[in-house]
Amino acid sequence: MINRVKKFILFASLAAAAAGHAQQDEPGGAPASLDPIPPAADRAPQSTGNEPVLTEEVLLAEFARYRRLVDEDAMDEADTSAKRIVQMTLKLYGPESLEASKALSNLAIVQSKIGQYDAAMQNFESAIGIIEAVEDRLNYQLVNPLKGLGAAQLNSGRPDLAIRSFDRARHVTHVNEGPHNVEQVEILESLAEATLRAGDLEGARDILDSIFLLNARHFENDALAMVPSLMRRGEWQHRAGYFNDERATYRRVVRIIESRLGKDDPKLIAPLTKLGESFYFVDLTDKNPYGSNVTASGEVYFKRAARIAESSPDVHWSEKVAADLALADYYTYSESYNRARKIYSETWDFLSADPERLEDRARLLEEPVVLFQRALPTSVFDRVSNRQAVLTGTIVVDYNVSSRGRVRSIRTEANPPEFTDLQRMVHREIRRRVFRPMLVDGVPQTSDDMRFVHTFYYRQSDLDALKLPPEKSTDT
Repeated sequence: MINRVKKFILFASLAAAAAGHAQQDEPGGAPASLDPIPPAADRAPQSTGNEPVLTEEVLLAEFARYRRLVDEDAMDEADTSAKRIVQMTLKLYGPESLEASKALSNLAIVQSKIGQYDAAMQNFESAIGIIEAVEDRLNYQLVNPLKGLGAAQLNSGRPDLAIRSFDRARHVTHVNEGPHNVEQVEILESLAEATLRAGDLEGARDILDSIFLLNARHFENDALAMVPSLMRRGEWQHRAGYFNDERATYRRVVRIIESRLGKDDPKLIAPLTKLGESFYFVDLTDKNPYGSNVTASGEVYFKRAARIAESSPDVHWSEKVAADLALADYYTYSESYNRARKIYSETWDFLSADPERLEDRARLLEEPVVLFQRALPTSVFDRVSNRQAVLTGTIVVDYNVSSRGRVRSIRTEANPPEFTDLQRMVHREIRRRVFRPMLVDGVPQTSDDMRFVHTFYYRQSDLDALKLPPEKSTDT
């Protein structure tokens, strides 16, 4: 087992050293947290040739530098530092040590952040292999690298593999902390994300219910402490398309805050706004999606949130601006343009009155802001085996946004061009979006030359199937 680990570490280290530094946005998932390398007593200093004598103090100083680079988001430099830490750790502690496992995990975290998912997965797997060899397959120290491995797999377009990694991390917490431990909530949230991306909406819903039950058990004597978990639950329900469930969750939050803190407490602003935004969507999972919720409006919730923000002296001006803009956005969505423009103009003037607010004005009003969007599929397949390579494709959409926040002059292009069905799906989604329009001197304007790029994953077999000529008809 140890020989296998040594070979795995060597391979992963060489792969990490050869990997490039191309930046790309992460579609989702969170890497594991940084794992400090503790000093060990009575280690003999080792020389690295012409370099200064390698000691634990030198290693810890490099680790402190690595943490600082990560905090400063200097990921290319952090990647180099993490690789140096791996080399130093292997020389100080050897490849069969838990310190080596932690060093490889930290390197993999940075590689995940800069999009080097293959190298990250190799190094997370190496870290896991070391812990299994030195300790056992159920050791609690496996949780962190398993979470990191799952995140890298998810971000590389393999939710099926991520599900297994997150589920194993959850199982390890059960063995070590008990089946009802609240520490597993973060893992379950990642598991729900992977399950959602795999297309299993009911499975994701079951996981969300498990998260809720864990939090309810943990906070059974403190209803207010449940509010953050309920807000996260509402966000997950929204992403999964269970909008009626989402509304029920936010209404529960509102009732808790009203009963404990009063009906005008500023803590109501966020759930009221989220509740209003949920009415932009129709719950197609409901057996009767065209019932009463279709004619329901979020206006009353937006107006109440704005009123509470305005009347509460302790509310920061940025929260008041957000509540006002949410109401104005609703009026844009419902085509009450005069009302929307009045609030947009007043907000522009307010943000223009203080130089410290100009950055917020640029971010909130000087470029189009999408009001709502539906999730797009991230892959064209349901499942993929370990022997099948996953490739990356893109749908590029060029469009304009009118002064009324509607999409105009839309043009789409698929790469590879054979994925026309997904291209049409992305086209329809962008076409139906509504935006807060760009403002110039407080007046809504048309925004030209907007671009949206949707990344998706496919297999070569998916592309080959689309290239096949249509079957000839057998009709005579």
